[in-house]
Amino acid sequence: MQTPAPKALIQVHGGGIRQAAVRYGIPEADWLDLSTGINPHGYPAGEVPPAVWARLPEPDDGLEAAAANYYGTGALLPVAGSQAAIQLLPALREGTARVGILEPSYNEHARAWREAGHDVVPLDGDSIEAALPGLDVLVLVNPNNPTGQRFDRADLLAWHATLAARGGWLIVDEAFMDVTPEASLAKDAPREGLVVLRSLGKFFGLAGARVGFVIAGEELRARLAARLGPWSLSGPSRWIAARALADLAWQAETRRMLRARGQRLENLLRARGLEPAGGTALFQWCRVADPAGWQDRLGAQGILVRRFDQPGSLRFGLPGQEHEWKCLEQALGASS
Repeated sequence: MQTPAPKALIQVHGGGIRQAAVRYGIPEADWLDLSTGINPHGYPAGEVPPAVWARLPEPDDGLEAAAANYYGTGALLPVAGSQAAIQLLPALREGTARVGILEPSYNEHARAWREAGHDVVPLDGDSIEAALPGLDVLVLVNPNNPTGQRFDRADLLAWHATLAARGGWLIVDEAFMDVTPEASLAKDAPREGLVVLRSLGKFFGLAGARVGFVIAGEELRARLAARLGPWSLSGPSRWIAARALADLAWQAETRRMLRARGQRLENLLRARGLEPAGGTALFQWCRVADPAGWQDRLGAQGILVRRFDQPGSLRFGLPGQEHEWKCLEQALGASS
């Protein structure tokens, strides 16, 4: 009798522990979630003062100043995670634009531009230069999620110049850039037609605070701010984010730690027969012939990974505690 194919989990993004818990009959508390790429040793937020909860958010609370120092530019707008900007930016582009977006990449970019009525042109990492003359907007995640592909600053600035010369945009989502800040385009803003998105969700491990920044020219930031309205960030989120962005010692130590942990994950996967095809300090990406089968076998052992079907691949985030590393090592051995 032929064994039925595993029932694949529905994954629009990473996460989804509740769905996985129901699917496999494993309590939520017993799962190891490696599907998100979030730093498992995030910034220690501490206790928010009661007064912060009681007042409306205020723009002169130190957040913008801390962000300007961290990103190297004051041309920024706080938003409720970069997702807020991803959803709004297509509405600011008049007419029907041809928008080049990598596949695979963070899928919310393509979804937002399609839903706004624009034409999305799928690209791979080697076709950008050839496609550029036919594009109005180029959207890149750098480093790319999930492949880990990196784009050179000189190439990005050259592509931006080509697009901007005819009124086009280059949008660079730097959600995973914080470990390598020297490669960021943030300090190159503001430039007409250049938009850089940053977030505190991954490196700082503050995904639940929903804090991000749009780094762009004044006119575009003003248009975004008008659509967002007042108080786009909660007071407690602003309070936590300001402290995280100003804590240089924590940032330096975390970069060293994540580089070491990223290398450890790469070595572990390779030792268990999963050769990483790319990655960052926060995740590794492996091409596999049977992604649903791999996800199912790991899920049966209480480990959730991010699955991609085109191309067939898995993304592994970092385990946190030592027993979680051992759990992953054992599960990979049993799943091979």
